Amino acid sequence: MTDSTKWANTEDGSFKRQVSSFRDTISSSHAIFKPAKNRYWLYVSLACPWAHRTLITRALKGLTSVIGVSVVHWNMDTKGWRFLPYEENAGSGESSKSNGPFGYTGIPCSPNSGPTAGIANDSTRVGVDGTIEHNYHYKRISDLYYKANPDYNARFTVPVLWDLETETIVNNESSEIIRIFNSGVFDEFADQQVRRIDLLPKDLEPKIDEINSWVYNSINNGVYKTGFAESQQVYEKEVVNVFEHLQKLEHMLQVNYDSAVSKYGEKEAVSKLFLLNEQLTEADLRLYPTIVRFDPVYVQHFKCNLSTIRDGFKMIDLWLRNLYWNIDAFRETTSFEHIKLHYTRSHPRINPLGITPLGPIPAILPL
Repeated sequence: MTDSTKWANTEDGSFKRQVSSFRDTISSSHAIFKPAKNRYWLYVSLACPWAHRTLITRALKGLTSVIGVSVVHWNMDTKGWRFLPYEENAGSGESSKSNGPFGYTGIPCSPNSGPTAGIANDSTRVGVDGTIEHNYHYKRISDLYYKANPDYNARFTVPVLWDLETETIVNNESSEIIRIFNSGVFDEFADQQVRRIDLLPKDLEPKIDEINSWVYNSINNGVYKTGFAESQQVYEKEVVNVFEHLQKLEHMLQVNYDSAVSKYGEKEAVSKLFLLNEQLTEADLRLYPTIVRFDPVYVQHFKCNLSTIRDGFKMIDLWLRNLYWNIDAFRETTSFEHIKLHYTRSHPRINPLGITPLGPIPAILPL
């Protein structure tokens, strides 16, 4: 399948996600993929929640000068993800591999996306709509997949973790990429100014895995199963399931918040509000990209409109704002413009006129 705007649905109208194809790792004992600075490259979409988690991890682990990044255009057309044209942008500074905090000329990430009436789907604003493909000057993500495997015949997804030495894909499964980044294999090259953080402490790993399992199935992927449902019966089942599990999260965070208030007082409790043990873990990281997109796109675009997060889930909203406003890696990798433009312009079956709603304003509330 070469049409990346398609999704796989079963006969009853249920959405089924494609399984990732490249599942290797990086380690000093690996026969091929060994840790090194400037050997690996990350290809992402700022709109995609799966890619977003890899960008956040890369920043949290101090790897922005170790692993480069190229960003696809927010509009996914019938041929899939594309980059800005190299020929038009080669002399603009955009060809540099080291500009900006994420290895590219900074894409504005702000709590407001603004009007989009003058932005065309083929817009090529340098450092705003995306970047060029820095390494081979390819036009599309699909070119990378075919370079890695000429016989590749599935969807061309992001993120992609690429090895510049062997010129192939190491991994395209986001949950595994973030564990590679967190594993410590790049620590000797990492920015020493970034505070050391372990997102997967051994003592919490079983609990993190347990939370990740139901969050993925019922929330991360649940919003997609809701939005891409092709029957009323399937839609209603999936949307109810999403909100039941949001309520489960709300209860967890309420317990954690009450505990933090009793220990630190209300003023300090917000900064301690995480899913586990008053510390940031992979469980928070994997939940955040879905929740930060919920009110701006999933409520209307995927019909997850039983409630907004800000109006119906006080603790989840407080948790979200704590991550966004208090931890730079979350805020600085969140582009509401890419998020809103991608979903509303790239799914013509859901939104055939491609109209992008102005709200909510602001896309995230102040803390």
